[in-house]
Amino acid sequence: MAAATTAAAISSAAVKSTVVNRSFLSSSRHLTRPLNCFEPKILPESYKPLHITLSKNPISEFISSYKESKNPENNLEDDDDDKPREECGVVGIYGDPEASRLCYLALHALQHRGQEGAGIVAVHDNVLQSITGVGLVSDVFNESKLGQLPGDMAIGHVRYSTAGSSMLKNVQPFVAGYKFGSVGVAHNGNLVNYQVLRAKLEENGSIFNTSSDTEVVLHLIAISKARPFFLRIVEACNKLEGAYSMVFLTEDKLVAVRDPFGFRPLVMGRRSNGSVVFASETCALDLIEATYEREVYPGEVIVVDKEGVRSLCLMTHPEPKSCIFEHIYFALPNSVVFGRSVYESRRTFGEILATESPVDCDVVIAVPDSGVVAALGYAAKAGVAFQQGLIRSHYVGRTFIEPSQKIRDFGVKLKLSPVRAVLEGKRVVVVDDSIVRGTTSSKIVRLIKEAGAKEVHMRIASPPIIASCYYGVDTPSSEELISNRMSIEEIREFIGSDSLAFLSINSLKKLLGNDSPNFCYACFSGKYPVEPRGKVKRVGDFLDDGLSGNMKTINGGWIERTRNQEEVSDKNLYLRQEINLSG
Repeated sequence: MAAATTAAAISSAAVKSTVVNRSFLSSSRHLTRPLNCFEPKILPESYKPLHITLSKNPISEFISSYKESKNPENNLEDDDDDKPREECGVVGIYGDPEASRLCYLALHALQHRGQEGAGIVAVHDNVLQSITGVGLVSDVFNESKLGQLPGDMAIGHVRYSTAGSSMLKNVQPFVAGYKFGSVGVAHNGNLVNYQVLRAKLEENGSIFNTSSDTEVVLHLIAISKARPFFLRIVEACNKLEGAYSMVFLTEDKLVAVRDPFGFRPLVMGRRSNGSVVFASETCALDLIEATYEREVYPGEVIVVDKEGVRSLCLMTHPEPKSCIFEHIYFALPNSVVFGRSVYESRRTFGEILATESPVDCDVVIAVPDSGVVAALGYAAKAGVAFQQGLIRSHYVGRTFIEPSQKIRDFGVKLKLSPVRAVLEGKRVVVVDDSIVRGTTSSKIVRLIKEAGAKEVHMRIASPPIIASCYYGVDTPSSEELISNRMSIEEIREFIGSDSLAFLSINSLKKLLGNDSPNFCYACFSGKYPVEPRGKVKRVGDFLDDGLSGNMKTINGGWIERTRNQEEVSDKNLYLRQEINLSG
């Protein structure tokens, strides 16, 4: 987003508060009896193929829109930020008198999951009050705004976005009023049957303000006749397909939900005063001094209210398919995700690379920040010193003013600076977490060689990415993924390195051991837990998460699946065989 992080964009006009009042509290909203709390069992069951669509966010009519700059020349996206992107992070807190302030801090800890917008909804005197804004958490909230969010319950959200012109109105959490009260929701994921659900709702008279998948969830809750409230959520979620980790807030309840496949993470913790916390990662729990208790299980609904904490199995579910990229790139190293230390995973990835793909070298460096831990593991295993050969600037936004005389690789040079004293005359191993299009990798290799490196050897701490993700991660079309178009040797030639090696998928699965079947490897294998049907990504597509456009722009970015997809699958199979042989 060209203007998302500029000082002008983060003005008071870009932050708006919303109040949804409720004059009564229906007795039907209270639980009449506790639910049986249990860990859902893994049940083998066939599922319908997912219908691929776009991840969206609902529009609240009372929030104004935000217009962004559309100058492509001033955008630090695409080639210079060539990584898959997690779309957002969520947090929920129940039973703490400083719920909104703790939520604010937890969102700081989750800032890496989204930097385009942030929001908090809190409950006080049966009123759901919302403040959302464009930019970083620290840009959106200050002492004055947090003072407008009293109460002992709150949910929060940080978001990443790909493109669009209507930013502010799509920043979560969202609040909606319906017959029996109000509900706020923060959502991480992608509902792949969104278009089918929306069409049915519109046929029955529902009016939509946006092309948001989360808006569908709110409509399903509103039309449900189930009692009490949390059963409305259960009924709505039984109609959803795809990836979702959500937290809901009502006047008296906090509800956490995770999809049956467990694609996206969601954990539960507790503070010393007994308050309950939900968050996308454990790093958020650490900051607010909450003790990690467990994950929200795939297919589970957890209800927290004055009666305590209760668990309900949302639906029978197949083998979990948690996103392996959380351990490769998305999550912070100090988090525990899917029951595993992210730091230990990445360090071991590096050790495996050093064992399987050794090379004579003088120094090991990382592409900061996500490649650092794997590089440490590589260096330790190889017995070679790890040094900071690339320094990352943490103060570069997404806009810049370039001199009239073009500077080659300007975007990368703004973000990464080579250390000549470390690199000059050396045989250098560079460890990165992944290669997507390959454009950034080629610029990094050139940058290091221009700093005087004698040799540059790239080591990638993940298998080659050959397929798009349809479960809540922003990835290019398969045609744009360099590993889907080229052999490893061709990629090496393209990026200009002296050697190139990836972590093999077999080694990755071996490292995960008995947990290996519980992860999704679709981006590496092209084998989807639920095979995409109907709509597939095409060249130039992006995962529009609700920032721009209407249904026309959605359909304009997608093409119908054809028999040619079978040819792509055959090609992917050939590539997978090559990858396995090279590993």
